[in-house]
Amino acid sequence: MRKLLFVGLSSLIIAGVMAPAVTMAQSPNSVEEIKSRGKLLAGVKFDTPPFGFLGEGNKPTGFDLDLLTKVAEKIGVPVEFVSVTSPTRIPMLVSGNVDVVAASMTHTIERDRTIDFSITYYTGGQALIVKAGSDITGVDSLAGKQVAVQQGTTLEKNIAAAAPEAKLVGFKDYNSAWLALVQGRADALTGSLNILQGFAKENKDYQIVGDIFSSEPFGIGVRQGDSALRDIINETLQDLWKSGEYQKLYAKWFGEEPRVPLEIWP
Repeated sequence: MRKLLFVGLSSLIIAGVMAPAVTMAQSPNSVEEIKSRGKLLAGVKFDTPPFGFLGEGNKPTGFDLDLLTKVAEKIGVPVEFVSVTSPTRIPMLVSGNVDVVAASMTHTIERDRTIDFSITYYTGGQALIVKAGSDITGVDSLAGKQVAVQQGTTLEKNIAAAAPEAKLVGFKDYNSAWLALVQGRADALTGSLNILQGFAKENKDYQIVGDIFSSEPFGIGVRQGDSALRDIINETLQDLWKSGEYQKLYAKWFGEEPRVPLEIWP
């Protein structure tokens, strides 16, 4: 009987020791796959200046793309940019169509249940842009007004909470929402302040009104459990900050020094 008990306990101990190894083997590690493939597949937006957009010659460019180029350099491969939108960025990441996503994406608890995030690489806030001469002066004057917003984003949730009497009109991307404002199908457009500043800079008949009404910590997304790639991203971001290169890239795209420092580990 004792012999049987000993054998049973030994089996349980062995199984307990082996279990973590099985779990670790099943955890995603895209770094080796990226190296084997010979390129980093990076999901970015092509319609959200200055984070990601099509520049001269329809070449993808922007702040997010500059950062991902640095990540690819640290891995030792070139980067291929893949267009994503707010509704498609997480599904494309989870399905393996891209290795990483940097697409002006706010790190939320809800999203963190599906994917993993880097440290916050940009902190922004949500604002409103309207046609010059509009009677809208901020979120307090949106009752009954048509407000264009990207569907499936924290922007949509924030404006619904800040202006519950506004009539929200959802669009798949910033360009569609902006077009609705220009064509008079919306009274205001809400989005991240720096993105709206880009629209206002190029269109003098429009202006940003009121104060920002949210805090938006942007993170770079990887598949859940892909700690090897997340570590490389975090190390790259922190190295860029410590060298001063991050600050230069930030000033290049936003025209000012970063207001919020990056998290730096000892």
